[in-house]
Amino acid sequence: MPKIHILPEQLANQIAAGEVIERPASVIKELIENSLDAGASKLEIEVEGGGARLLRVIDNGCGMDEDDVLLCLERHGTSKISAATDLDGITTLGFRGEAIPSIASVSRFTIVSRPQEAQLGTKAVMEYGKLAAVHAAGCPQGTVMEARALFGNIPARRKFLRSARTELHHIDEIVRTYALAHPQVAFALRVDGREVFTLPPRQTLEDRLRALLAKAPTALIGVRRSGDGLSLSGLLLPPEQGASSGAMLRLFVNGRAVRDRLFSHAVAEGMTGFLMKGRFAAGALHLSIDPGQVDVNVHPAKHEVRFRHGQEVHDFVAEAVRQAMRVEQRNYQEKIFSPALRPDVQPTPLEPPAGLTQRWPSMVEDESPGTAEAVSPTSYRPRTMTRPIPPAPEQPYAPSPSFTAPPPTPPVEPPLEPPAKAPSPSPADMFVVADGIAGLRLIGQAANLYIICENRDGLVIIDQHAAHERLLYEELLASYQAQKLAGQRLLFPVSLELSPRQGQILEQRREELARLGFEVEEFGGATHIIKAVPAFAADSDPAVLLVDLLRQFTEDRGDHAHLLEDILAGMACKAAVKAGHEMSEEEIRDLLKKMAKADLFSHCPHGRPVVRRFSHQEIKQWFYRT
Repeated sequence: MPKIHILPEQLANQIAAGEVIERPASVIKELIENSLDAGASKLEIEVEGGGARLLRVIDNGCGMDEDDVLLCLERHGTSKISAATDLDGITTLGFRGEAIPSIASVSRFTIVSRPQEAQLGTKAVMEYGKLAAVHAAGCPQGTVMEARALFGNIPARRKFLRSARTELHHIDEIVRTYALAHPQVAFALRVDGREVFTLPPRQTLEDRLRALLAKAPTALIGVRRSGDGLSLSGLLLPPEQGASSGAMLRLFVNGRAVRDRLFSHAVAEGMTGFLMKGRFAAGALHLSIDPGQVDVNVHPAKHEVRFRHGQEVHDFVAEAVRQAMRVEQRNYQEKIFSPALRPDVQPTPLEPPAGLTQRWPSMVEDESPGTAEAVSPTSYRPRTMTRPIPPAPEQPYAPSPSFTAPPPTPPVEPPLEPPAKAPSPSPADMFVVADGIAGLRLIGQAANLYIICENRDGLVIIDQHAAHERLLYEELLASYQAQKLAGQRLLFPVSLELSPRQGQILEQRREELARLGFEVEEFGGATHIIKAVPAFAADSDPAVLLVDLLRQFTEDRGDHAHLLEDILAGMACKAAVKAGHEMSEEEIRDLLKKMAKADLFSHCPHGRPVVRRFSHQEIKQWFYRT
C-alpha cells in the first residue's frame, strides 16, 4: 500500500489558511484587496470581539453573479490570471485565488453579492469549508463578505490569538495602510458598533495622511521623482518627528502595501544626517514601476516583492528622498532668513538710538561658562541685545576659535540738544535687514547654549553647537572629497602608545589618515609620534582624536561611505563651538550668516535639530491671549 496519499480538499485549504491567514488582520487584508480589485470606491469594515467573533467588509464594487460567487469559493478560482506568463505583469492586488477558500475553511463564511446588471444578488453560506446554502437575495450592487467564529474549528490556532486589543491594533494598521495606498477610496472602520474613523473619497494623500495621524505635523516633506520607468511620490514627516520603529513608514509598490528592506533602506539612505540614531523615517511613499520589473509572488501573504533591478530602484528612491530634503532645506531657510519683502520696504539697516552700548549686559553678574551637561535651569542667563548690531564685514569663522570678548565700548555722551525724533519703524521694517542678516533680528544668547532671534513669524531658537557642527561637517566633507583637507603640524609632537591591533589599523589606514590631515610616525615599539593633525581640529587633543579614529576604523563593516561620514561627523562635533561657551556678537552674527547661505543646516550630522521656531500664535496661546 502506498505511503503517499492526496490530502482531502478541506484539509488542504486549512493548511493554505495557515500560510495566508495568520490572524484576523490577515482576513481583513485579503478582503480589502479583493474589494479594491473589484473597483470599489467605498469600503466599510466592521469588527467584533477583536475579530474572532466577526469580520465584515462591505464594498460597492462590480459585484459577482451566482456562478462567480460559487467559483470564488473554490481553491485557485481567480479572474486575475489564466496562464504562467500572466505572473510576469500582475497589476491586481490578488491573483492566486487562495484567500477566499482559505478564510472559508476556518470560519463561518458568508458572501452576498450583486453585479450592476442583475436585479437580485446571490448569497452563499460556508460552514468551515462546506457549502451550507446558496440562494438569491436582495442587496445593493457590490459585495459583502463576512467571517464569523474565526478558527472555531481549529482550537489550537484560536488559542494563539493575542488579546482583543492587540488584534484590533493589527486590524487598524491594515485598514489605515490601505487607506493611504488608495486615498481616492472612502474607508470606514467600526469596532463593536463604535465608529473608529470615516474617510471621505477623493482625498489627496496629504489630506488622508493628516486625517490618520494621531498628531498631524504642521509641515510635511513632499517627495516626487520620475524617470527610467520609475516614479516615486509621497510625503514624509519632518525628521525630528520620526518614529521609534520602521512601522510608521508605509511603502507601496503599484498600489500594493509591502514590507521591503531594499525600499526601506533607500529611504533611510536618503535621510542620512537628518535622523537621530534609533529613529526611523515616517510617512507614505508610492513607487510606480513596470509590473514586469517586480515579482509580487514571493510571499504567501504577498507582503514582500522582489525587484528585477534592485540596485537601480534603491538608488532612484534614495536620490528622490535626498532631493526632497534639499528642497525642504530651501523652504525652511526662507521661512527663517528670507521673509517676503513688501514693495514699499527698502532693506535699510536701522540706526540705533543714541546712548546705548553694543555689549550684552548679563542678567547675572557672577557667571562662569560650563559644559552642556553643566547647564541647568538655575544657570539659565539670557543675554539681550540693547540695540540692533550694525552689519559687520564677512569674517572667516574658525572651526574652533579662541573666543575673546571685544573691549567694552566707551559710554556715549548725550547730545546737548535732543535730536529730532525719527519716525518709528513699523514691525515689518524691523526684520528687513537686521544685524546684517535678512529677515532675522538677534535677541541674544541663553545659557551659553542657545541663540535666540526673532523674525516676522515669531521666535527662532538655535542650538549653537549643533548649528556649527553641521556647517563644519559640510565643509569637511567637501574638502575631503576634493582632497583639500589641510593638516597642521604640531609645534610639540605628541607621543602615544598603541595596542598591536591599533598599530595594525594605523598601517592599513595610513593613506586615509593622511587625507584627513594626520601625520603619524613610528618611534619604536608600540610608541608612535603624532606630528600633524587636521587644521580645523588643532585645538583638540591629538591623541584622543587619533585613537577615536582608529576605533571607528576597527568597527568598519565594509560600508566605507557611511564610515567616512561618521568619522567626519565625529571630528566636526569635537571641533565645533561647545555648549556653555559665551559667543561674541560677531561670532553669532557670522554663524547666522553661514546658516543663511548653507545648503544643509537644519540638523546636525547626528540628526539633532538645529532650529526650533515658535510662532506668535503659539506664544499667545501660552499666555492665554487668544
